[in-house]
Amino acid sequence: MLAPKKTKYRKWQTGRKHPSRLLRPDTRGITVAFGSYGLKVMTPARITSNQIESARRALSRAGGKTAKVWVRIFPDRPVTHKPAEVRMGSGKGDLFGYVMEVRPGRVLFEIDGATDAIAREALRKAGKKLPVKVRIVARGA
Repeated sequence: MLAPKKTKYRKWQTGRKHPSRLLRPDTRGITVAFGSYGLKVMTPARITSNQIESARRALSRAGGKTAKVWVRIFPDRPVTHKPAEVRMGSGKGDLFGYVMEVRPGRVLFEIDGATDAIAREALRKAGKKLPVKVRIVARGA
């Protein structure tokens, strides 16, 4: 799974989840830059490193041997969980994994080197592994 090699702080503060802030479209990483087709997010969410890896595997397997895949996001935000049935207090909880907060408009994956039909089918399969609504976009469109 994806995780940072080194972090300055092991645990982050939770952050705000106000809908108006999350619904603002992203301004960075919103165009298809490397491949010919991309997978664009339509709803805000936190995507875990397991979900990114699962979608990447589905995309590379469905794309075939000639397809080149780019992952445009990286989970750098640590998430903590407390164990089940633990009393209140006594700290924040242990590190559980890493996530990436995505907002609408961000391109998650790109693919090149496959035919139009194969690339679209591979991106559709990868989109099913993610907890967000996605759209398949072509370069220049």
